[in-house]
Amino acid sequence: MEILTAAPLTPAQVEAELDKLAARYRAAGGLGIRLLNLLGGQAETLLDRLPAPVRAGLDGATAQGLELALYAAARSRTALPDRRPWLNTAAATAMGAAGGFAGWSSTLVELPATITVLLRAIQGVAAEHGFDPGVENVRFDCIRVFSAAGPLHSDDGADTGFLSLRLTLSGGAMHRLIASVAPRLATVLGQKLAAQTVPVLGAVTGAGVNYVYAQYYREIAHVHFGLRRLAVEAGIPEPLLTQRLQKRMLRP
Repeated sequence: MEILTAAPLTPAQVEAELDKLAARYRAAGGLGIRLLNLLGGQAETLLDRLPAPVRAGLDGATAQGLELALYAAARSRTALPDRRPWLNTAAATAMGAAGGFAGWSSTLVELPATITVLLRAIQGVAAEHGFDPGVENVRFDCIRVFSAAGPLHSDDGADTGFLSLRLTLSGGAMHRLIASVAPRLATVLGQKLAAQTVPVLGAVTGAGVNYVYAQYYREIAHVHFGLRRLAVEAGIPEPLLTQRLQKRMLRP
């Protein structure tokens, strides 16, 4: 799919689009914070609930999950077309329910499947904005979306560093990106695993947590690829638009 535009956007249109992207980013984590409040905890303390063996294996399982997800998502795109957003959300929700019901025994096993579903949703958003998820630099950007703060992060929406992350697309670039993203994503997914196994709530919490995560990464993908599309339509270098968006996020 190609991005077609009759004429470059006016400065006023660019400002309006940046305002929309900033509002979308701020709203992305709203569901997660409300869920965390319902659970009665803080994101930082959730990881303490994880058993030591799970915490120890989280980074490695996440990196492996990203590698597997890239392969699985690419294969699945050749067999299945992009699904409606609610289907991806429903799939993630169902896996969360199963994970919450099974408890700790399934936590690390669930990660690759969850990451794959989330990645397919991100790729679908890329396609919505006119980018081919099969192209190397778009695949690269889909993984970059996972370096966002996560839905349980309670800042003011100013953590937009993932938008300006730059690695040269040379040999081994994808592996370097995964090595860079995996530790942060491991923390985010560790919070998810802990939240979905809250005593008593079990599968209900697992479903709710995965729903929040699916919605969050889909919205963050819209911000990322919306910014890329805006750069094309406005004829403005993406790094400059990123700086302007980040300034908006820092406003009180």
